[in-house]
Amino acid sequence: MRRRALLTLLAAATVLAASSTVPAASNPAQTASGTAPAASSPAPRERSAEIAALQTALWNRGVYRGDVNGLMTPGTLRAVMRLQSAAGLVPDGVVGPLTRPLFGRLRGPVLGARLLRRGQVGADVAELQFLLSVHGFPCAHFDGRMGEHTVAALRRFQRFAGLPVSGQAGSRTQSALADPPPQAPAGVLDWPVVADVSSYFGPRGRGFHPGIDLAVGSGTPVKAAAEGEVVFTGPGAGYGLLVEVAHDGGLTSLYAHLSRIDVVVGERIETGGQVGLSGATGKVTGPHLHFELRLRGAAVDPLPALR
Repeated sequence: MRRRALLTLLAAATVLAASSTVPAASNPAQTASGTAPAASSPAPRERSAEIAALQTALWNRGVYRGDVNGLMTPGTLRAVMRLQSAAGLVPDGVVGPLTRPLFGRLRGPVLGARLLRRGQVGADVAELQFLLSVHGFPCAHFDGRMGEHTVAALRRFQRFAGLPVSGQAGSRTQSALADPPPQAPAGVLDWPVVADVSSYFGPRGRGFHPGIDLAVGSGTPVKAAAEGEVVFTGPGAGYGLLVEVAHDGGLTSLYAHLSRIDVVVGERIETGGQVGLSGATGKVTGPHLHFELRLRGAAVDPLPALR
């Protein structure tokens, strides 16, 4: 039944195309007082892990380079049609019995058909990767392979959900992933810098962006979004120079790609206290502040929490 629903979505894609593109988001602008106004990420829409698995398969076949976002976009439909044309099939955009084998090892099965373990490959693994990411536990990139990053993300999610931490995805884990993703409490944080949002929380390419990027040049003072305790400072792999501050309510804020760190672990910091200067350290294409918020370890969209 789930695959039939996906086929129906694909068959109807030409009807949905006009309304299924992700809306262009307006970046929050500075106000006259110099503070950033309340803002939110682009309006959420229903996302399908099955469509995300389809997009992952299309990525693996080299015919799709859009976001793996679980939305039936015109770009996804065009990619299906390109794959069909290359195989000599009628390019109708419908993933039927002749098209599905073109996805290779990602032609199936559906999530829930088997217990997922390290080393497995399939559409169900791609679904799992997408669901873990939207629940705040990204796993490098979506590829349909149950590798070390996916297993590590799965274990973190199981710990968060109060499940046995097995690194295997059975019915209990899949049921927990059917629950709504965690969300940040509204209006509890100050903006760490006054700047436009240059990249939002959510799917980006074949990965997942677990925070927001704020467009500032190098050397801009970065302020603590709330009172708390500094729990980490130093290099953070792709984050570059990173500061983490733990707050009440299980929240932790992260300030990444800094050029300088001005706090030490164990230090208490007030709201608006300077944690460092923005920069371009780590895996970046240019200077900006990556701001991330975690709720009991799960990455959540920080924008609703900012006031």
